[in-house]
Amino acid sequence: MTAYEQTREKLSAAPKTWLITGVAGFIGSHLMEALLQLNQRVVGLDNLITGHRRNLEEVRRNVSPKQWAGFTFLEGDILDQPLCRRACAHVDYVLHQAALSSVPRSIENPIRTNEINITGCLNMLLAALDQKVKRFVYASSSSVYGNASSPGNAEANTGQPLSPYALTKLVNELYAGIFARNYGLGTMGLRYFNVFGPRQDPSGPYAAVIPTWVNALLSKKPVHINGDGSTSRDFCYVANIVQANLLAATSENPDAVNRVFNVANGGRTSLNNLYGMLQGRLASAHPHVRDCRPVHLPFRAGDILHSQADISLAQQLLGYLPTHTVEQGLEPTLEWYRSLTVA
Repeated sequence: MTAYEQTREKLSAAPKTWLITGVAGFIGSHLMEALLQLNQRVVGLDNLITGHRRNLEEVRRNVSPKQWAGFTFLEGDILDQPLCRRACAHVDYVLHQAALSSVPRSIENPIRTNEINITGCLNMLLAALDQKVKRFVYASSSSVYGNASSPGNAEANTGQPLSPYALTKLVNELYAGIFARNYGLGTMGLRYFNVFGPRQDPSGPYAAVIPTWVNALLSKKPVHINGDGSTSRDFCYVANIVQANLLAATSENPDAVNRVFNVANGGRTSLNNLYGMLQGRLASAHPHVRDCRPVHLPFRAGDILHSQADISLAQQLLGYLPTHTVEQGLEPTLEWYRSLTVA
């Protein structure tokens, strides 16, 4: 039995109360769904700026009425300190996912990114401390590797951040360390690498690459690749992210607490290869996709050329074992997008 299977079994036998910030977002809603299916009690906090009620409704359809009754939704902002304290009341674990993501958006609006990602995280750390939360797990990012990013990034080898977004995630890690050392709050940071899966929003100027390309291919619109397509990423299916959060929150390994972990598959896929994978999987049901050719644009400011995680620390200390490769994750992802789009 894997560490994750053991964790799920323990949680099913002894329900806990969880707070998920950004619960109506892509990752937050998947965390919520997994926990409700394990009969946990979930409090969700979201201001619905980048999250969507439709994600909550989809979760509602995927769980039983009894499980759904274990969910409490608070519509509000992590910049509201009293609300943060109220949300953390009687909570065992916090999964802090709320953030203003996207490198380009942070370059365009660094002040707003700083407010939400740094002040908001600090508010949540204070609230968790005040309410005596057992564990504070927060979403960091592979962007903290900055100019040190290269195949096989290990947690200790961070470089200079290349964007305001990357800087805010690095500051989150520093603040979490301060709260651990000075106040005794148990924290765990998870550096996500290019997460994808169902419910990832394909609309808007800051959408991630996979939903953007799938939407373009199904809608007969051009697919844009920044650079020559040799840029590579460690794409990680959202179920692996859910696993890492549950393992981090409930870990009883003292060597794992107050650390930061890479969460990914530990491999690399170039943008050209990713495009081929998507095109090949969509073409059988959507013949027009076979003739689509990508349009190459200039490389985007603030981006890195290559990104690949060393996941050995999470494997050793958390028992993290990815359940989905990129290929395995693309199947349910494309099925979900096809259900939204009429070719």
